[in-house]
Order: sequence, then C-alpha cells, then structure tokens
Amino acid sequence: MAGRRLQVAVGVIKNAAGQVLITLRDEALHQGGLWEFPGGKLEIGETAGQALARELKEELDIVVNAATPLLAINHQYPDRAVQLLVFEVTGFSGQARGNEGQPWQWVDAADLPRYAFPAANRPIIAAAQLPGYYAILETDDPSQVLGNLQRILANGVKLVQARLKNLPRHSVLQFLEQAYPLCQKQGVCLLANSRLGLSDHPAFQGIHLTSRDLMALRQRPGAVRWLAASCHNPEELRHAQAIGVDFAVLAPVLPTLTHPQAQTLGWEKFSDWVVEANLPVYALGGMTRLSLEAARNAGAQGIASIRAFLD
Repeated sequence: MAGRRLQVAVGVIKNAAGQVLITLRDEALHQGGLWEFPGGKLEIGETAGQALARELKEELDIVVNAATPLLAINHQYPDRAVQLLVFEVTGFSGQARGNEGQPWQWVDAADLPRYAFPAANRPIIAAAQLPGYYAILETDDPSQVLGNLQRILANGVKLVQARLKNLPRHSVLQFLEQAYPLCQKQGVCLLANSRLGLSDHPAFQGIHLTSRDLMALRQRPGAVRWLAASCHNPEELRHAQAIGVDFAVLAPVLPTLTHPQAQTLGWEKFSDWVVEANLPVYALGGMTRLSLEAARNAGAQGIASIRAFLD
C-alpha cells in the first residue's frame, strides 16, 4: 500500500443492555452522511488507547473506564489509506451526548447491518455482533453430542460450530432435531462445518469453511447469514478477507493436549498476522476460558476451543 496510513482510534461502545453507540458523520466530512463508530485520529505521541479516550470525551462527553483491543482494519479509500484501531468499550462513566451537534443513538448489535456505514467499517459491524467465545462441538460418540452441547450452553456460549464430521449422517440429523429448539430458546448461533453438507438445515445460521473449502471458493456463497473459515497462514487469511468471510479461526496458537509437539504460532506471530487480516479472528489451539485476555491483547476477537467450554 503506497503512502502512510492515517491511524484512527475507534470505539465499539456497549451499554449494559449490549446495545452499541453509533454517530452520524457530518455531510461536509470525508464519508459524510454515513453512520460510524465514534473515535478519531491519533495525535503525535498518542497511543491508540489515549486517542480513543480523548476523542470520546470530546465528542460524547463520556470517560472510558474499560476498553480492550478488538481488531485492526487497513483500508484503501480512493483518496486515502486508513488504519482503524478498534477497541471494545465495556465500561464508561457519564451520559452520552453529541458535544459537536452530531446525531447519535444506541442500536441493537443485530441491527447494525441495516445502517449505512463507510466500507471500512464492515468488519467492525461483524465484530460488534460476535462474542468472545466460539465453541467447536466435536465428538465421535453419538451418545455424547447432545450432552456436550448442553454443557457448552450452560457455560453461556452463544456461538457454536457443529464440526461433527466423524458421526454418521443419521446421527447428525437426529442431533439437530434436538439442538434446533434448544439453540433457538437460548439465542445461540449454530454454524455448520462445510464438510457436513448440511448448511441448508434450519438449525444452522451459517457455514464454517474448512481451510480446503475456503481456498476452493472464489466468491462468498449466496444467502449465508454468517460465513466463517479455518485459517493457518496469512495466505488463507487474505483469501478469507477477499471473498467476504465474516470471521476466521487461526490455529494452532499454543500446544494442545492432543498435539503437544505440533508447531505452533505463539502470540507474537498470531498478532502479526491478525493485524493485517482485516476481519475478526478467533485464536484456536491450547486455549482455556482464561486465555481470553491474552487473545484480545494479541488482537483476537476471542478464543475458540473444543474442550474449554465442556468443564
């Protein structure tokens, strides 16, 4: 990318009800007339966190008390290159108001896609709707699958991939008949692994592509609410972004019980790859629920795991 990227700190501000605060850009500004997540340009010598706190106080009269990195987005507009350094703000004091006369409102996260945002904000809209935990449901024993799902849901997980590739098809279908009402009742989003060949089943709200299926695609499948993908290198992450994947899982980050000798990325390489990915990324491999803070500090959306949510 030619030229220096303009760095902008951005806040996904959530209230106690989980709603997200958005503001309307002035018509006279770059990308004017569109909705945005509030924030502003970094000044000389500022960190992204300092810039975010200053901008939110100036624009909305709120004081940031708790904010964690969410993702970074590098975007080339026709007239400028920008890097958005996005934080999730879950703790703040003060009552929000438009100090600069800008319209603003609290919006349910699920309704964000209905609003017109700048093109660079598309991954932020996805990240604002995604939770920190992504459970992978996998077992070779048909008698365990429903119980494992119930244990996952008891831990408050709202995003689950059914990766039941080793179960007979009739067992998977039988499980889905039970899982469908359970997930609906608890507001859980269930994704189908692409190898199941069941993405049209009503129990599923999206598809999780294996890395092989990801690289075989040249465009995003039509009529898919959520599209996720497994990635293991920068090439796969770039392809996921290019075809419009909503989020990715990058692995393996740390050693696992089943593959303790496998070559792993470590947090430093994970962070280096994710900062250029331009989409929300979950860390997979050696994760526990306590790994969430380390993952977020490395730029991850959260953690993904098979075992961490079964305890």
